[in-house]
Amino acid sequence: MPDRAPQPVDRQLPTEEARDLISLVRDIAQQEIIPKAAEEEDAGRFPRELFTLLSRSGLLGLPYDSEYGGGDQPYEVYLQVLEELAAARLTVGLGVSVHSLASYALAAYGTKEQQIEHLPAMLGGGLLGAYCLSEPHSGSDAAALRTKAVRDGDDWVITGTKAWITHGGIADFYTVMARTGEEGPRGITAFLVPGDAEGVSAAVPEKKMGMKGSPTAQVHFDGVRVGDDRRIGEEGQGFAIALSSLDSGRLGISACAIGVAQAALDEAVSYATERRQFGKPIADFQGLRFMLADMATQIEAGRALYLSAARLKDAGRPFAKQAAMAKLHCTDTAMRVTTDAVQILGGYGYTADFPAERYMREAKVLQIVEGTNQIQRMVIARHLAGPEAR
Repeated sequence: MPDRAPQPVDRQLPTEEARDLISLVRDIAQQEIIPKAAEEEDAGRFPRELFTLLSRSGLLGLPYDSEYGGGDQPYEVYLQVLEELAAARLTVGLGVSVHSLASYALAAYGTKEQQIEHLPAMLGGGLLGAYCLSEPHSGSDAAALRTKAVRDGDDWVITGTKAWITHGGIADFYTVMARTGEEGPRGITAFLVPGDAEGVSAAVPEKKMGMKGSPTAQVHFDGVRVGDDRRIGEEGQGFAIALSSLDSGRLGISACAIGVAQAALDEAVSYATERRQFGKPIADFQGLRFMLADMATQIEAGRALYLSAARLKDAGRPFAKQAAMAKLHCTDTAMRVTTDAVQILGGYGYTADFPAERYMREAKVLQIVEGTNQIQRMVIARHLAGPEAR
């Protein structure tokens, strides 16, 4: 049988430093992530020690200012790092993306004093973050959130429940959106809450069809007291901060989706060139060759789309529409490609002996998190045709 190992993605990177960075990530993936991925996912084990390694390696703060412990990398580079990590194990790639999302509010809207005090530990000090916007009754309609923060002297007292929180129960800090004023988006404020604050607790993690190694749980805030120095931005600015965070976060999800799709394609190509039927490799059959060609084309298109949006962001230009397009296309691509990979492997693709079935289960959640793909279509349409009539 031919031995055709997957070739690394040929990346167009802007600097020699970025090329060295990708090389480092690939080494970590090969040595520390891939060998344990299947076993740890099956056991539902979160690799906290790996995130400590990623932090020490400077990989948890790549798109942020080096003054505060970040990596000074453009999104164009950061997202390709995420893609490499997600291809090795989605729990890791998505975990880094969520940590970056949780750090964004303080990095973009915090005061200089807040950034000096908190960002170095968040970006390179071994801490792990979580982002708290959704609630049990408010997912897509995030502005309907009910978690409240009530002013008490120089403090705020936060009470409520957040849902679907990645790293819920294990995070060292939570970026929390809470209602401080009127109903609707204008009454929401952002807070930075320590994970060990009195009154913070987490429910039993959700039992999910994929990403079993990444804990997703409700997080309860029972009269949690934080100082006003942990309020991020102005009172009532929280929803705007949340939307701005999600624009960047959607690019992270896009990159993770392409990473999963690339891993599935690599698995399908490797299997198809080795598996023989009717006296020849199944990759010689035209119907299957066309499937592989379509899978590869969809992946390349998705990668180009998320990188185009990233370059807009790096240039300081509006990119919300392109971020929604990238999230929509890349996650739909991941679902199609992983489904086709299972089909190419046939019966083996349906077993846990091969990673294709895990890729397929993991791809599904990417169409849901950080705004379902139906919401992405609404966002895109608003940019094209204006808001819906009320």
